[in-house]
Amino acid sequence: MLKVLFYKNTAVTYTDNGKGAAIVLLHGFLENQSMWDTFIPELLKRNRVITIDLLGHGATECLGYVHSMEDQADMVHHVLTELNIRKVIFVGHSMGGYVALAFAELFPEYLKGLVLMNSTARADSAERKTNRDRAIIAVKKDYTAFVRLSIANLFSEDNRNTMTDEIDRVKLEALQTPLQGIIAALEGMKIRKDREVLLHQTSFPKMLILGKKDGVLQYEENATQIEGTDVQLISLADGHMSHIENKTEVLTVIADFIKKIGLLQR
Repeated sequence: MLKVLFYKNTAVTYTDNGKGAAIVLLHGFLENQSMWDTFIPELLKRNRVITIDLLGHGATECLGYVHSMEDQADMVHHVLTELNIRKVIFVGHSMGGYVALAFAELFPEYLKGLVLMNSTARADSAERKTNRDRAIIAVKKDYTAFVRLSIANLFSEDNRNTMTDEIDRVKLEALQTPLQGIIAALEGMKIRKDREVLLHQTSFPKMLILGKKDGVLQYEENATQIEGTDVQLISLADGHMSHIENKTEVLTVIADFIKKIGLLQR
């Protein structure tokens, strides 16, 4: 059941269920907390699970014209403070990973572990920044066409033909995202800092999940960011939507990662 609290006079929706070590699940761009629905029952067996609709997504309101990753992280911190949670394991998909990294930089004492799923610690390249600007123009011109095309491109080419029902469900959720939420997220992702140093210099356990056919974040390029680190790399066969395209594998590796952290801290 969705709950509501206020951050800077902005309504923020979240869920909070279960007992045990706290797991915070952060969705990606054009997604909302419902993307985790199939994962939550398994994670609830041993953990307290919190999901949050990020600013301008799901049922959470927009805060401004730009939602920086720092804005998002500060909002997440506010939610955790309200829930009296001081130690967490973050799992962030795509933009949710960017938010988790910003949180780790701003509030490092909270981190027990971090999973970046189809995400990167690197800042946007010049080309990606240009593409963000083009996306803003495109979504202003034809909102529905932009959202539908964006979602289809997140899946590997093979799965675009075989996962039509799943893709349609994701599109329906994405179409609930307000125009201003889309623009503010694109602006925020475009200006985000490079945080690769966090993968090299932080002591908490970390895992990076990448899809070999990810059309958004190129696999070989993003695998290089963890060279020389203790970050665990999970390589999957499909695209950017690993929680759907490789659901069983992803749930297994995340659950195992969380269990190992629990054993290490006994």
